[in-house]
Amino acid sequence: MIVLNGQGSDVRPGESVAAALTRLGLDVEARGVAVAVDGEVVPRAAWGTFTLGEDAHVEVLTAMQGG
Repeated sequence: MIVLNGQGSDVRPGESVAAALTRLGLDVEARGVAVAVDGEVVPRAAWGTFTLGEDAHVEVLTAMQGG
């Protein structure tokens, strides 16, 4: 099972990082988004081609303004 932001997800092995972001309702073109898979940052240019393994741990971070 792919773990997405610390919880089990319905993202399937073989799906791309871009597909995982779409499932979260995020625009893959949005600024301020970073993705790490198994502790390694995935460059934005690779989101469409980087596929997730069966037991991948994916963390998606979004920058927010505030104080």
